[in-house]
Amino acid sequence: MADSATTATDASTLSDRIEDLLPQTQCTKCGYSGCRPYAEAIASAAANYNQCPPGGEEGIERLARLLGKPVIALNVENGIERPRPVARIDESLCIGCTLCMQACPVDAIVGAPKLMHTIVTELCTGCDLCVPPCPVDCIDMIPITGNETGWQAWTQDQADAARQRHDQRLAREVRERAQAEARAAARVAARVGAAPATPAGAAENVPVDPEQARKRAVIQAALERARLKKEALAASGQGPKNIEQVSPEVQAQIDAAEQRRQRLGLQTPSLESGESSYAGSDPNAPKNAPETNEPS
Repeated sequence: MADSATTATDASTLSDRIEDLLPQTQCTKCGYSGCRPYAEAIASAAANYNQCPPGGEEGIERLARLLGKPVIALNVENGIERPRPVARIDESLCIGCTLCMQACPVDAIVGAPKLMHTIVTELCTGCDLCVPPCPVDCIDMIPITGNETGWQAWTQDQADAARQRHDQRLAREVRERAQAEARAAARVAARVGAAPATPAGAAENVPVDPEQARKRAVIQAALERARLKKEALAASGQGPKNIEQVSPEVQAQIDAAEQRRQRLGLQTPSLESGESSYAGSDPNAPKNAPETNEPS
């Protein structure tokens, strides 16, 4: 316990050691946005060490040993210890809205806008976060570990892998925001630099900007490609399902999420690589154009 007492004087080091003991499901059931923020809250005494349902009783014991504190019961307000579930999408109901993909903290869902999504079972942490945003209630959580719960239903290797995927996702979101801000700054700079000075009272006679004309042509070409692809998918029976049945309320929810993602500069992970990709690889393509990846 002397080592724990020494560690407790360094909040950063203690946070690291606490985080190493958490299951990395990133489920937010502890009341924090992920395992790292929860670890920092425990280290600073802002949160108790019994708020992690996926870690269960064994997780509390691990933390208690590190902190030199008694083992206490799991706080039921944060949830209960349970067999580990994985998400399952009913593809006959999925409308390809991407809301579940945006919610998944470890990129365990693959798909594309207006195409069917599916869960990569071995990557799913059972966090439940994809269920609430689904507007058509097509996601179920299926227990897969029998009577085993907590750390008996989860391994350290799985925790380490989930932590790595979550860190990669966070890094990608930071990178995308920075890229979006850089593009926005470049557009503003281009407009300011290209705008001719117009004398007061004189009629504006702004020449056509070749670069803007090129961009409009690129966008038009991308829209035409998207239209042709949509027609080809529909002809082969692979088009999005249930689109006609989407209510105005559901469509408004999808549109709001899409606008929020664009405002933050975030993009949907691509079907194949897991990296962000909208409208193929063309940076000038419109952000609301359908994915050009083929469905799996």
